[in-house]
Parts: sequence; C-alpha cells; structure tokens
Amino acid sequence: MNKVQIISDKNKKSQKIKLQILKLIEKAKYKNLNIIIVVGGDGFMLQTLKKNIDNNKYFYGVNSGNYGFLMNKFTPKNFIKNLSNSRMISISPLEMTVKSNSKINKKFLAINEVSILRQSRQAASLAIQHGSRSIIKNLVSDGVLVSTPAGSTAYNLSVHGPILSLNSKKLSIAPISPFRPRRWKGKVVSNKSKITIKNLNHIKRPISAVADSIEVRNAKNIIIKTNQKIKFNLLYDQSRSLQKKIKIEQLRKETT
Repeated sequence: MNKVQIISDKNKKSQKIKLQILKLIEKAKYKNLNIIIVVGGDGFMLQTLKKNIDNNKYFYGVNSGNYGFLMNKFTPKNFIKNLSNSRMISISPLEMTVKSNSKINKKFLAINEVSILRQSRQAASLAIQHGSRSIIKNLVSDGVLVSTPAGSTAYNLSVHGPILSLNSKKLSIAPISPFRPRRWKGKVVSNKSKITIKNLNHIKRPISAVADSIEVRNAKNIIIKTNQKIKFNLLYDQSRSLQKKIKIEQLRKETT
C-alpha cells in the first residue's frame, strides 16, 4: 500500500516527531500522496526542496528546530486537520552563476538568499549592476546579500535589509557592514532583474559566494537572477501562513 512520504532530519527530536506523525496518519488513514511531510528546521527544508527540484509535489514542513520560518508548528491534536486544511504558496528560487579562479562557471539555487562575503581580513571591494545599469561602482564592505521575499526575514533582516511581501515581485540588495559609502542602505529591485556583482580586487580582497549554504570561494564574477521556471509548493496552516509570518515580522521591525 502506498504511504505518505515523510522526510526527517536525523536528530532525536525530529525522529520522535516523525514517529508521532506516522501514528497519526495511520490512525486517520490519511492518504494524500501528493504531499511530502518534512520534519526539521529551515535549513533541512531548504536541503529537501533542492533535492526534490523535479518533484511536482507539495511540501508541508513540521518544525523541530528553532524559529522554523518555513515550517509549521507541530500540534498532535490538530495535526491531521491542519494538514488537510493547509494552504499553498509557490516560491521561485534565485539562480547564482559564479565565475571563480578556476574559470569554470558554476550554477546553484538559493531559496532564501545569495550572500557575497569577504574571505579574508580585507574588506570586499564590489561593483554591483542591475541589468546594464550601475547600482554602485565600488562598495567596500564585509559583503552584500541578494534576498528573495521568502528569505527577507532571515539573514537579510539581520543586516537591516527590508522585509518584502511575498507578492511584491521584488528582490532586496542589502550591504553587510558597509564601510564606503558608509550610508548606503541597499536597493530593492524587480525579481525579473539580472544582478551582476564583480570583485574589483580578487587578488588582495578575495570573496566567497554562498547560495543559501553552498559556498564557492575565490569568486570573481557573480550573476544572480530569479529562476521563474522552478516553483516550490509549500503548505502552511491557515492560522500561520508564510504571508502572515512576514507581516508579523514587518510589524515587529516597525515597533523596534
């Protein structure tokens, strides 16, 4: 008999929740085979989505980590009801193309953000373009982030980037500890944009390019754009949708 697929992190808490979910599904005779239940934290969800990129299914996250922005709270009493009544949101990832010292172009996906980070004690020296237009000719900083709306409440928020609504069709470009120009706050651009980041001094000031958690060191040139052909279908409890979580963070930021 076909069973609902459950993908779980390996830690004890995740495994314990997985066993509870299995019992609840068997008891309720729940048989929606289009849903994959993912037990873990946000990082584990990101890994799972990328491993199932060609899997046209719906992903229902159950949080066993810390904040769990991409996940749902596990409440055994209402689990089946919440799962059955969950609502879908589709998100598209960023595609990062990196040219490094190896002269080989490498492509990676980022659901939350692409991070450009200094690789040594020297600050990074970066030129940033939006299509053919220059955004900033020389940003001296610890790095820069390009974030999706779904990732705008993660690392982007920590560096004081703007929180983006899911339906904004925007991307955030936010500096990390800018030194020159010191007052540059970043820029919000269309999600149809092609963003090019160039290392102006790759010998003295090496940088890393990171797509969520995948790092490419000694990056020279990075191109970032939204891959509209890829859609990840995430399911959320009606009372705690991703859109509502973003609005809560927006209100929290405005009052701090």
